[in-house]
Amino acid sequence: MSADRFAVKKEDRFVFGIWCLQNRGRDPFGDQTRPELSVTECLKGLAQRNAYGFEFHDNDIVPFGCSAAERDRHIREIKKLMADLNIKATMATTNLFYHPIFKDGAFTSTDPAIRAFAVQKVMNCLDIAHEMEAKVFVFWGGREGTEVDASKDPIEAAKWFREALNFLCEYVLDRDYDIKFALEPKPNEPRGDLYLPTVGSILAFIATLDHPEMCGVNPEVAHVKMSGLNVYHEFAQALDAGKLLDVHLNDQKPLRFDQDLSFASDNLKDAFFLAKLLEDHRYEGTIGFDAHPYRSEADPWDFVERNMRNYKILKAKVQQFNENKEIQQLLAEIHGVNPDLRTILGRYSKEQADKLRQTAFDVDRLTARRLPYERLDQLVTEVLLGVA
Repeated sequence: MSADRFAVKKEDRFVFGIWCLQNRGRDPFGDQTRPELSVTECLKGLAQRNAYGFEFHDNDIVPFGCSAAERDRHIREIKKLMADLNIKATMATTNLFYHPIFKDGAFTSTDPAIRAFAVQKVMNCLDIAHEMEAKVFVFWGGREGTEVDASKDPIEAAKWFREALNFLCEYVLDRDYDIKFALEPKPNEPRGDLYLPTVGSILAFIATLDHPEMCGVNPEVAHVKMSGLNVYHEFAQALDAGKLLDVHLNDQKPLRFDQDLSFASDNLKDAFFLAKLLEDHRYEGTIGFDAHPYRSEADPWDFVERNMRNYKILKAKVQQFNENKEIQQLLAEIHGVNPDLRTILGRYSKEQADKLRQTAFDVDRLTARRLPYERLDQLVTEVLLGVA
C-alpha cells in the first residue's frame, strides 16, 4: 500500500478508537474470535501505518477501580510510548455504559448518587485527557435512555443531563483545560430508546446549556443510518452550525442494529458525499474511524488500512468530481439562473421588502426550468465506478 498514491501520511489526520482495535469479535450470539490487543500493540500498529492519533475511553488505558499510583503509572507509560511513536491522543471519552452500575443510565439515572458518581468519573477522565493533551471530549450516552417510559419523565431526564454537562463545563473552565465537549447522537441500542438521538436534537439541547460555546456534536455514520436519515445532511447540519467538533466514520445497513462496518463498505455514494462535505468545506478536525473488524478477522490491521485507504480514494474522487467539466457545466446551469435576485433575501430591509413585492415572476418560465438531475447523478455514478 505504501507505494501508491493512496499511501497514508500523518497529515491525513486519521485516528482510530483504541476500542475498535481491541474488539475481540464477540457479539450477543457468540464468544470472542481473537485475542484483545494491548494498548502498546494498538499504538505501535497505528504508528506503523502512519495514523495521526488515537481516541480512548478512560478504562481503555486506566483499569476501572485501580489505585492512584497505578493510574499515574499507566498514563506515564502511555505518554512515553506516544512520544516514542510520534502519535497523539486526540479525543477522550468516559465509559459510562459497561459497568452494571450504569444499567439505567449515568447522567440520567433515577438515583442521584449514580448521577454524581458518573460526573466524578468524567472529572477523573478529564484530568487524564488534559494530561494526554486531547482537545475533544465526547459524550456518548449509551445508557441514557429507557425501555419503560413510566420509569422516568424525559423532562426530568433532560434536566439531569443538563446539570451534569453544566457542572463539567465549569470544571473545565475552573481547571483551565483546553478541552471542548462533543455529544454523540444515537437513536437506540443498547437501550430501547436513547435520549438525544439525532444531530438536530443535540443542537437544540446544546442551546439550553450554560456554556453552549464549549459544546458541539460528534456524529457517527452508523448512528445516522440507524435512524433512517441522510448522512450527508446530518453531518452538514452540525458543520453549518459551527458545531462539528469530531467525526466517527464507519458504515451501516440502514434501520438495523449498530453494525460498525468499515467506512465505505456498504454504500459508496453515501461515503463519497460525506467525504465531499468534509473536504469541500475544509473540516479541520481529525478523521476518526469508529468501526469493528469483521468477526472472521484474526487481527485488526487489514481493517485499519482499509478504512484509511477508502477515505483517501474517495478524497481523490471528490477532486475528480470538482474537476469534471461536464459536471461543473451542469452545476453552473442549475445554479446560474436569475443572478440579479441572488441577494434579494440576503438581509431584510423595508427597501428590500418593497423590491420583492414589486418583482414580477414568470411562473410558467420558472416551472419549465430544465433540471438535468438524471444526467448529473449518472455522472456521479461514473466517477465512483471509475469510467468518467
